[in-house]
Amino acid sequence: MYSMWNLWHGCHKVSEGCLHCYVYRRDSRYDIDSSQVRKTQSFNLPVARKRDGTYKVPPHTTLWTCFTSDFFISEADQWRDEAWAMIHARPDVNFILITKRIDRVAECLPDDWGDGYDNVTLYCTVENQKRADMRLPVFKRLPFKHKCIICEPLLGPISLGRWLGEWVEEVSVGGESGPEARPCDFKWVMQIRADCVAANVPFFFKQTGANFIKDGKTYKIPRKLQSAQARKAAIDTI
Repeated sequence: MYSMWNLWHGCHKVSEGCLHCYVYRRDSRYDIDSSQVRKTQSFNLPVARKRDGTYKVPPHTTLWTCFTSDFFISEADQWRDEAWAMIHARPDVNFILITKRIDRVAECLPDDWGDGYDNVTLYCTVENQKRADMRLPVFKRLPFKHKCIICEPLLGPISLGRWLGEWVEEVSVGGESGPEARPCDFKWVMQIRADCVAANVPFFFKQTGANFIKDGKTYKIPRKLQSAQARKAAIDTI
């Protein structure tokens, strides 16, 4: 079972991949300032209980965490210890953390972290070669038991070959969505796939994005079809 835990909301754009952030786009419809970071009503979700005393989030759930912010954003420093405590209290739940702020992770880990909690997977986002070269050396050194790379939105060709190895459990790739989506070229996707195959790292083509190029032709793909079109490519190795 998969679910989402947005324990705080709001973020700041830190790199090229943030330009057309879906959170900013969605918040603008409701006059919400996306740059204001605040706790949400779902903050205690992992430890919330039903009337019968059982957890609202059942065992063996995978919780995708902080999709409307970044778990390691500095404004959340005051709340993060409590968040780690809830994560530690639910070893029967798998928590997925995705971040562009890989440089802040080491200073934000709990005192009992050691070489990582078994139930936490960290995804590092890299959208182009510049960000891959900046973030992945830091990511590789971090003490996490489960690490994955996500190239989304993919904004250009990325060579991952020198970074890949047994420490990476998966690489996923996706284009950009939204009305102003920048192009994603299938050649870039296949280059990353080739690097993954050579390094024996599982590869997952998550979505095409809205502005997809294949064999020199541009395709405008509706949001609801982007994942399905990626599946049709049949290039996943997981």
